[in-house]
Order: sequence, then structure tokens, then C-alpha cells
Amino acid sequence: MKLTVKQDNLAKALNAVGRVATAKAGMPILANILLRTNQNKLTIAATNLEVAIISVIGAQVKEQGAITVPARLLTDFISNLPHTNITLETDESKLKVSTEGFKSTINSILADDYPALPESDEKDKLKVSAEELKKSINRTVLVSSNDTTRPILTGVYLYSQGGQLYMVATDGYRLAESQLIKSKQDVSAIIPSSTLAEVVRLLGDLTEVEVKYKDDQITFLLDNVSITSRLIDGKFIDYRQLIPTETNYQITVERAEFIKIVKVAELFARESAGSIIIEGNPTDKLLSVRSITSQLGDNTSSIEADIVAKGTEPCMVSLNSKFLLDALNCLEGDKVRIMFNGKLAPVLLLGEKPDYRHIIMPVKS
Repeated sequence: MKLTVKQDNLAKALNAVGRVATAKAGMPILANILLRTNQNKLTIAATNLEVAIISVIGAQVKEQGAITVPARLLTDFISNLPHTNITLETDESKLKVSTEGFKSTINSILADDYPALPESDEKDKLKVSAEELKKSINRTVLVSSNDTTRPILTGVYLYSQGGQLYMVATDGYRLAESQLIKSKQDVSAIIPSSTLAEVVRLLGDLTEVEVKYKDDQITFLLDNVSITSRLIDGKFIDYRQLIPTETNYQITVERAEFIKIVKVAELFARESAGSIIIEGNPTDKLLSVRSITSQLGDNTSSIEADIVAKGTEPCMVSLNSKFLLDALNCLEGDKVRIMFNGKLAPVLLLGEKPDYRHIIMPVKS
């Protein structure tokens, strides 16, 4: 293999694909990036057997060929070269890299043993606004679980219902649902959260993303980069039964003011695993946030609130302060609604737009 390529194009492609290159037991080649020519194109690819990222860039190819190169070394090396043309040439199991003032030889592994890259043969596809996709991913991935013993909860559920496409995730303690786009297609896929994190990282300034999918695989086409991932096998939980349709208490407050007092309460709640008490007083029209600890002391902050309650008794619930702040930062609009039925019932948080719902399970205290 022998070719010439622009440094900035190669560096960008290597940075895009390199993060998924991770060696596994018995397969050190997975720590490498695959370089393969096809006419006047250079394919740069990496996979961890769960997700594959492939980038195709233009090159002046003199000799066709392929090789795999240590991902971290090649990425860091190319990123530090001057912005000019770079020549890549293979010599058996070595890659020679040369440009103005630099000549290097990198020990590599022949491409014959590299795993076959997934074929993007999905028949079903849809197009999504890149901005809306990024927003929905960011609003759901943060509540997905890291518990690999429950793999379904480590992903985000992408599905269609009633002509609308949704993204949903939960870790068992909180749940987030984001409306994506209107769609008449039948979609049902649990996408690993790690895959979606890569999608967000590589979206850049794109305006539209094409998504192709089938029973066990999904591909995101991002300009000259494709991300193909296995789907998580299983059936997602019937989460809609957890969302209250009617509540005994509904509290509406200024979102920015609420965030401020929750942040203050969180400072005192570190000793109690972040647990804070939310209390609404229908008579005084005040929402109070309290945190009490034996070592640090206690704190109470109050803001004005519009409280609709069945009765005049104060309503109270204990929540994890980090979970609450995560939800508040995802909601849009100046006001937020907090809805619940009692101190042990799920708490529903809504913004001013109807496209996002967030549920937090209360802390038993």
C-alpha cells in the first residue's frame, strides 16, 4: 500500500474512529485502526465487536493495500504533524509515515486477521434533524444504567407509537422520555448508550442524520463517517404505567430559581447521599427545599410557587439532589411543574414544552 493524504483529513478521521479501538483478551488487534484503500479512497475503521466506526476520505493512491496500526500511537502522531501532505507506505508488517521533516516507521499487524466490518445492509431507514437527535440523546442517556447484569437498562429505547418517534431510558431510579420526530415507520430498538455517546461526539455541525436499522443492528450515517452498532436484545419495560396521569399535588415554580435553591441544599446533603426534602405549602404558596445532616448542619430555602393540591396540608417528598438537578437542566422553558401523589410515589417533572417528561423515584426516609 502506498498513498498520499492531507494531514488534516487523516487526523480528523483518526480522531473519529480511534476511541472504539480497545484490545480484548486474545484479540490485541482490536487496539489497532484498520487502513484500507479502495481506488482513490482511504477507509479508516475501528471496532470493539459491538460498535464499528468507519470514515472514508480522499487520497492519492499509488498502490492498493491494507494494514492495521496501533490506534493511539497513530492518532497522536498524525495530529502532531504539520498541515501538509503525508505519505503512507507499507513494508510487510510495518507502516512508513513521511512528510516535511518527519520520517517514522510504526510496527503494525497485517490486516488479514482484522475482524470483518459490519455491512450496512439495513433496509429500513429514516432521516432525523441532527439538532433534535443530539438533544434527545443528551436528555435520555444520562439516566441509563451502568449495571451490565440488566443490559436492557444500559441502552436507550428508540420506538414509534401513534405516529411519533420516542427515545426513553431508565436506570430503575429515574426515567426520561424525549419526543424525537413524527414518523409513520414501525421502529423498536434498544441502542447501547455508549454508541449514542459516540454519535453525539461526531455530529459536529451536521443538519441531518440518516438512520438505518434492522432487527439486530443500527447505523448512523454522519457525512463521511458511519457508526454501526449491535442492538441490545430484549424487551424494554412497559414504562408508561409508571407515569402518573393525575396527581394530588402540582407545583409550578421558576426553573432558574428552583435550580439555585436545589444547588444550595445539595451542599448540605453530601453526608446524606444527596437526599433533600421538597415541601410545598398550599396556604403560603411557597416551595421549600431542606437538607439536614448531623455533621454539616441544616439548610432551608424557599421560593414562591403556584401550588394546586387536594386539601390544604403541606405536601412533601424526598429526592436525590443530583437526579433532580439533572432533570431540571434537561427541561426547557422558564417554569417547571412538579407533580406527585405522595412521599412514596414517583415524581413527574415537566417543562413548558410537551416533548420531554422526566420521572424520579423518591428517596425513602
